[in-house]
Amino acid sequence: MPAATDAPLFAPTEPSRCGWLAVPDGHRLYFEECGPPDGIPVLFLHGGPGSGCQPRQRQLFDPSRYRAILLDQRGCGRSEPLGALAANTTAHLVQDLEALRQHLGLAGWFVLGGSWGSTLALAYAQRHPGAVRGLVLRGLFLGSRQEVSAYLEHPQFAAARSALEALAGGGKETAAAHWQPTASRSGRLLASLAQGMAQEHRAGAIALAWLNYEAALMGLEPLQGEPDARQRAKVRVQLHYLAHDCFLAPGELLQKAYRLRGIPGVIVQGLRDAVCPPQAAAALHRAWPQALWSPVAGGGHSALSPPMASATIWALEHLCA
Repeated sequence: MPAATDAPLFAPTEPSRCGWLAVPDGHRLYFEECGPPDGIPVLFLHGGPGSGCQPRQRQLFDPSRYRAILLDQRGCGRSEPLGALAANTTAHLVQDLEALRQHLGLAGWFVLGGSWGSTLALAYAQRHPGAVRGLVLRGLFLGSRQEVSAYLEHPQFAAARSALEALAGGGKETAAAHWQPTASRSGRLLASLAQGMAQEHRAGAIALAWLNYEAALMGLEPLQGEPDARQRAKVRVQLHYLAHDCFLAPGELLQKAYRLRGIPGVIVQGLRDAVCPPQAAAALHRAWPQALWSPVAGGGHSALSPPMASATIWALEHLCA
């Protein structure tokens, strides 16, 4: 893999087409396309869960070559209703992706996903392998309890975690009835925070503390001011998924890795990623050895940082060569 450049992203671009896709259960999904209509089709899956797509993510795609398709998943970004949790599970999202492919009249497409987007990309490819021409997975997350616990119990960020625990304590009486006796410390924390996001008087403070914990792990500045509606929705959706083990059975994505045989892939993993450390990516590579392993020595979790963006752009070029 070539060395990262200082400015690997393509120039800013505007969508060539924006649209809405009505799916069951009252959800309406926003999607946009960039590049020529006869370009190589690539579906981009954002992280979170719940983050929604951002304009800079379009810059991962050569606008002269790719027909990039960016979708805001259920409950987030520009999709409606914002923050909705009903009928919002991994299985629903997988169905949405297939509905979008058929809506666009595509026989198949490449799929690029990072962080939670890599989880969803794997779940989709394992359910619809014939529709996936290739996979680029960046900053891999398998949706396991072990990964979530490691994220929440990172020893270097105890102070940021203590803010979450203090807020979770405010709902312990109502949340206690839903906790299992064997639930982990992180599981109990997630259960209480997820409940708190449904209470207007607690939601803003919980969202702020959660976003600032994420920022601390990524080496970013803390959020200034109150979270806006989309940021609150992101936290609400994210806690909903994490509190339910991402709606995946234990070890499901590794156990079903055999379904990826015949699909070319590249696993792009930052070795300094504190949000999604390399262990999960290495485990997937062992289960799916046909994929190209692409470690990024100086890479963290941010998809648009120069080393990670450069590696991701290269990975897509490699698959589409």
